[in-house]
Amino acid sequence: MTDQFSSAPNANARNQDASRAGAAWLALDLGTTTGWALRTGEGTIVSGTVSFRPSRYDGGGMRYLRFRSWLEEVAENAGGLGAVWFEEVRRHAGTDAAHLYGGFLATLSAWCEQRSIPYQGVPVGTLKRHATGKGNATKDAMIAAA
Repeated sequence: MTDQFSSAPNANARNQDASRAGAAWLALDLGTTTGWALRTGEGTIVSGTVSFRPSRYDGGGMRYLRFRSWLEEVAENAGGLGAVWFEEVRRHAGTDAAHLYGGFLATLSAWCEQRSIPYQGVPVGTLKRHATGKGNATKDAMIAAA
């Protein structure tokens, strides 16, 4: 996956130097359970998932506030971010999923804009084609390629 991210176009032209080789890069699969991968400035790759599932007492916007706080923590621990990439989803299984994705995307893009961090969406088919050679690969094929 590192090759895909290193060749992806820079969405924020005013800060093109930020995506240089020595900077940390963050890749995200946005959702209630967000998948993430971080390439440190030294080239080490770490990854995982983080849940933004609300508790029964949370208001509607709490998951997005937690997401923003998590982004701050990741950026601070990485010593700053040079660029952020996210999986660009065009079709969702349902209305709720689309609304949640839109909220995470709005939070991410505003957060990046405020900090002049370049960010770019990468279509799902592009990710699948890079990992497996097929743009319509199954989830099992993607897991096997990882």
